[in-house]
Amino acid sequence: MAMLSGLAPRAKVVSGMLLGAWISLAPRAWAQEVESTRPSAFDLLSRGPELGGTDLPRDLPGRVTVGPAKRVTGWEAGAAAGADVPLSLPVPPPAVPGPSSEPLSPLARREEFRVLPAAVSVVPGLLFHGLAPLVAGDGPTAGRLFAMEGTGLGLIALGGVPIVLTGASRRTIAPLYAVTLAGFSVFGVSALASLYSVVSPTFDPGVPAASLPPLELEMGYQYVSDTSFDYDHFVTLGGRARLDTMTLEATARFAPDEGNTQVRLGGAYRLLGAPARRLGGSDGSSLDAELFGLFHRFPTEGFTVGGGEVGLRGRYAMARVSPALAGSFAEASIGMALQGYSYMGPVDDGNLHEQLLFTFGYGVWLGRGGPLRGEAMLYYDHRKDGFAGGLRTFGGGVVGNFGLRGRVLLDERWGVAAEMQAGGALVGRLSLIYALDGDA
Repeated sequence: MAMLSGLAPRAKVVSGMLLGAWISLAPRAWAQEVESTRPSAFDLLSRGPELGGTDLPRDLPGRVTVGPAKRVTGWEAGAAAGADVPLSLPVPPPAVPGPSSEPLSPLARREEFRVLPAAVSVVPGLLFHGLAPLVAGDGPTAGRLFAMEGTGLGLIALGGVPIVLTGASRRTIAPLYAVTLAGFSVFGVSALASLYSVVSPTFDPGVPAASLPPLELEMGYQYVSDTSFDYDHFVTLGGRARLDTMTLEATARFAPDEGNTQVRLGGAYRLLGAPARRLGGSDGSSLDAELFGLFHRFPTEGFTVGGGEVGLRGRYAMARVSPALAGSFAEASIGMALQGYSYMGPVDDGNLHEQLLFTFGYGVWLGRGGPLRGEAMLYYDHRKDGFAGGLRTFGGGVVGNFGLRGRVLLDERWGVAAEMQAGGALVGRLSLIYALDGDA
């Protein structure tokens, strides 16, 4: 600037014109330099979230922050240059600061297993269901589990107290018993949800399968440990066909030595929720109407059981209750069964009876959208006439049985299913699954 101020007036004009020409050509040369240093596709990918980088890299060569440029008046530039000609100089905007730190990878976001909340979820958490997530610092989940527990206890009192006051009258026992069982189911689900909420942050939760094969065939082995019967080994067969909104099922259990045979046929119609074959985008919640027929032959004992059952089965994604419960679900069913016993003699009214059907469980989805698809569930079944029978209580009454079952497709064709039940008898089953048109 000092050199320009010392020139003659004509030299000042010439110098100002040369400076203006340089300024007008400089952006073009700068743009060409940026174009020559534009990052490759690999550079962009390496900075992307797939490889642990940022979504919007800001420090790559050639990346220009777009923003309005401040225009300097010609007289201001000319005065700064000591010339009498107007100049127009673009002033670049201030640089936008980049992210303060690189994002964590999906594995780094997983929390370490915390012993204290897990221990509290058992003692005293099985009595106070929101206490474990409260210790873990998850207040919203704790409040919702406390509310669920309170609802369950309220339903138990609503149905149980009138049963005691009426002496379990046959006129009112059915609806009151259903309300009481519903209370136990809500209470049990909230207890299991408390356990799940304190361990779920340590692993990636499963998701419902986007689609399931239209047809599955199953064959396996079942063992029954029951002191009331001599037979204990069974061959199991099964099939499941999934249509648009309907699922058809058939199962058979056959003891080769004694000829004891159980056959169950029926299906379910989807009332609410996405069809089983097209669950993509759904959280897995559903409501089905079920209708089944049952035939069970006891040749050694000399009688046969046959009848039908109707009911509703619902599944609820627990992520709707709290994000900490993502990957898990609650399931419950209620219905009625009408059955008849056929002996060697004539059938009379005493051989017919009704049975309240009720189940509830807490499960998790297995798999995260790949070929591995399935689920596992811990459940209670109030039914007492199955292979597992009923469990006698300390008060002399008989309740249903508890079980754990899982079913998973390992790839597009093959899978396994397993189940264990504990009631009046112990039952274990292991099956191999073959899926037809599994890529559909």
